[in-house]
Amino acid sequence: MKQFGMMLVVMGGVIAALGAVFLLSDKFPFLGRLPGDIHIEGKSSSFHFPVVTCLIASVVLTVVLNVIVRLLRK
Repeated sequence: MKQFGMMLVVMGGVIAALGAVFLLSDKFPFLGRLPGDIHIEGKSSSFHFPVVTCLIASVVLTVVLNVIVRLLRK
């Protein structure tokens, strides 16, 4: 039961951090517009896929989650 409680606390912290990122996303206008992000505009439609932004987010989340897991194992 203790592990389930810790998992809920960690998940709550991750959700709170994600909410803070969304609230502060206006402060980082370069996210989603980095070199390497794909943006195609047609006459009546557009397509945007932030490849580099996804890669950076993946690396940051991997590092943060690894640090959290290592701290909780001690």
